[in-house]
Amino acid sequence: MDFFDKLQKSRGELLRLKTQLYWYDGRGWDNHPGRICLILDAAERPAVIAPDASVPGARSAFNFAEEAASVLLLINGSLEWVWIDKQSVELITSEPLDEIS
Repeated sequence: MDFFDKLQKSRGELLRLKTQLYWYDGRGWDNHPGRICLILDAAERPAVIAPDASVPGARSAFNFAEEAASVLLLINGSLEWVWIDKQSVELITSEPLDEIS
């Protein structure tokens, strides 16, 4: 399963952004590394990204085939399309526990 497929499967779950976000609409850095967000959707195509979208760590080059995707996240009560890559996020899944002690 590639990165995009994992994101699609994780819709409705949480992810942690390991880096802070950089907003291209003039807001700049958000100074909130470690933010927890709800994954609402994922897309492979750059066209989904709005002109004011954000990129964690302000990276400018991605391997669009496997390592990056755009995700629709709930951030501070707002829906935002954000570019992420495997290195800048940690998925928080709701995998069932085998045994509770």
